[in-house]
Amino acid sequence: MKLPVYLDHNATTPCDPRVVETMIPYFTEHYGNAASRNHQFGWQAEEAVEFAREQAANLIGATPKEIIFTSGSTEGVNLAIKGVFGMYAVKGNHIITVNTEHKAVLDTCAHLEKHGASVTYLSVNAEGIISAAELEAAIRPETILISVMYANNETGSLQPVREIGQIAKKHGVLFFCDATQAIGKVPVDVIRDGIDLMCFSGHKFYGPKGVGALYIRRKDPRVRLVAQMDGGGHEKGVRSGTLNVPSIAGLGKACAIAKLEMTAEAIRLSGLRDRLENGLLQLPGTSVNGSLTDRLPQVTNIAFKNAESEGLLMAINKDVAVSSGSACTSASIEPSYVLKAMGLSDDQAHSSLRFSVGRFTTGEEIDFTIEKIKVAVTTMRALNPA
Repeated sequence: MKLPVYLDHNATTPCDPRVVETMIPYFTEHYGNAASRNHQFGWQAEEAVEFAREQAANLIGATPKEIIFTSGSTEGVNLAIKGVFGMYAVKGNHIITVNTEHKAVLDTCAHLEKHGASVTYLSVNAEGIISAAELEAAIRPETILISVMYANNETGSLQPVREIGQIAKKHGVLFFCDATQAIGKVPVDVIRDGIDLMCFSGHKFYGPKGVGALYIRRKDPRVRLVAQMDGGGHEKGVRSGTLNVPSIAGLGKACAIAKLEMTAEAIRLSGLRDRLENGLLQLPGTSVNGSLTDRLPQVTNIAFKNAESEGLLMAINKDVAVSSGSACTSASIEPSYVLKAMGLSDDQAHSSLRFSVGRFTTGEEIDFTIEKIKVAVTTMRALNPA
């Protein structure tokens, strides 16, 4: 067993060797620009991009023409929300989102509020899940967009996406879904789920970093966006810039692997997660944050009473890699805003760790982690006057 054990797959995943193998020729051999239409190098690059577009579309129930390649989910979020706000300004300025969304969504909405947007932030219950009735009640005549993530990055809790899609359709409001954590982990179908715009990122499901995709519905309704980058009009004019062909080929391969292996992998990962969870819950004063039923298969967020998470991380970081929350906010000393929104106290939020298993995680690594955490928690509690 190689140390440290990596259990932070919600932050990023290792690139699958099959993905790397797919990418390598586009660095060294087929290195053309996909926009070069006058020679074989450009045609080969374009062919790779279009094949990846098919693979991405096939994973989510879309058509290839509905897939736009981006640098990742943060860009996808910005393009979707700002693009809708710019394009549909004549209809209205109201956006509905959730107070546990990723910072990419929350900060984009905060930016638009400075430019005339009115934003409603829905609350969540103790499991981190919104009320569909509260969502529907928040819709106004000037509502142009509902933005709700598929699965939370800290707890794995799944939102009632299909119900949200039905509500959005009923009221003629566009539905954008940040599916960054869900893609490749649980089945996502944009038609079944009623999603109009959806982003995801390669590095969250064993593809490369720096590449992602944005789904933009083409009919019922046809969604249009104001581009956020001007240039050569690449990607149907929505996202200008020379395409990252090697990474796009890698993203396509990651999508194809997920399509084939996701069902079996989810069973294996949920088994490992449950093994980890059951082992750690033997410690007195431990509890799981989030839903125990409506959640991703690979993640658990656990609170260890009277054992501060930063101290635990320092005690185990040479042996086990986990996190105390989102990778994007882990440098903050503030308690997780997601856990706080779910009703946890500062102390509870400050004593919580996120564990996320992955494709290459073994049972031996899980058992090793359980013992390391047990020792660290017991030691910290013995030193804690409380």
